[in-house]
Amino acid sequence: MARTWSVLVVDDDFRVAGIHSDIVEAAPGFRVQGSVRTIAEAREVLAANPPDLMLVDVYLPDGDGIELVRGVGVDAFILSAADEAATVRRALHAGALGYLVKPFQRQVLSERLDRYARFRHVLTGTRGLRQEKIDQALSILYGQTASTAISRSSTEQLLLDALAQGELSAAEAAERTGVSRATAQRRLATMAGQGVVQVRLRYGTSGRPEHLYSKLA
Repeated sequence: MARTWSVLVVDDDFRVAGIHSDIVEAAPGFRVQGSVRTIAEAREVLAANPPDLMLVDVYLPDGDGIELVRGVGVDAFILSAADEAATVRRALHAGALGYLVKPFQRQVLSERLDRYARFRHVLTGTRGLRQEKIDQALSILYGQTASTAISRSSTEQLLLDALAQGELSAAEAAERTGVSRATAQRRLATMAGQGVVQVRLRYGTSGRPEHLYSKLA
């Protein structure tokens, strides 16, 4: 079953908080754990049940949202009308994974949430990570093209790692690894020709059959 990521919205403007909460609820794989107006309320939630991600304004009635992010050890995006370079730098130094200047289009936050989910998918498990895995996660989070972050052989290894979890289509493999669908299709076809992976066809009710790939033992 796919993981659902919990989000705490921290904003003293109830209208803005409601908009952000609606965007989170509409994003696949996300749910709003709660919405609070102050740092004190946020700390109560964090102490009882920390979320996976926080969306935090800078200026809150009882303090500085950036300092909240700095001290709690929870992933966070800063969402603020403050656009000063010093404020942005301070947020990044505090550990914020992203900074969105209000107002922004709904799609902007939706895309950041999608990147975050794929970023967390790559950084799962308790085993040590290869450098290309770390590079891949960062390239996903910051919207870089995956092909610029990892070499072809590393791309193939990432696809094989995804297939180790079960049979996948090229589109599913691309989503799990953060590479483009075209790249996944091309590299999987190459590895199938090399006998590294096997392919079977899945026939639907209409259209072309879908190719499904699995890793050979």
